Amino acid sequence: MNAAPEFQPRAFVPGPDNTRLLRDAFGRFATGVTIVTAASESGPVAITANSFSSVSLDPPLVIWAPDRNSRRFPHFESAEHYAIHVLAADQDALCFATAKNVHALLEHSHHTNAHGVPLIDGCLARFECRRVACHEGGDHLLVLGQVERAVLRDDGDALAFFRGQVRKIDMN
Repeated sequence: MNAAPEFQPRAFVPGPDNTRLLRDAFGRFATGVTIVTAASESGPVAITANSFSSVSLDPPLVIWAPDRNSRRFPHFESAEHYAIHVLAADQDALCFATAKNVHALLEHSHHTNAHGVPLIDGCLARFECRRVACHEGGDHLLVLGQVERAVLRDDGDALAFFRGQVRKIDMN
């Protein structure tokens, strides 16, 4: 006799009446946490994002997806150059500050590259990018960027997003 499983998965057809359930299902995929930065007419802008992935080594390409419904969207839709910062576990305060305020970097130490893009130090990795293509992605825009410069840290724990919460991935 087969034992009953300890959990009962919920099957559903995604639709407009159950977007929360779909969001919860997407949240079962643990991701790193990034901050994407760009220059704007109103100063340095930043957005937290977990929709980031490497695409290609040759040429070096990455992709991320800003939400079209975000008030920050226009800043990033028009950015020819931007930087993606993979956050370390000790950068959780910056993560939350950025989630609340597009101009959080005005109160946080940063410097800029030759394109005026704000750069944050202390991240596990940073990718300075030039936008090469954008593609429709439903309520998001898929932004493909070529990495022009990268910075890598050899130590540190990661900040992760899982089940709607920010968590620390401790490598010790």
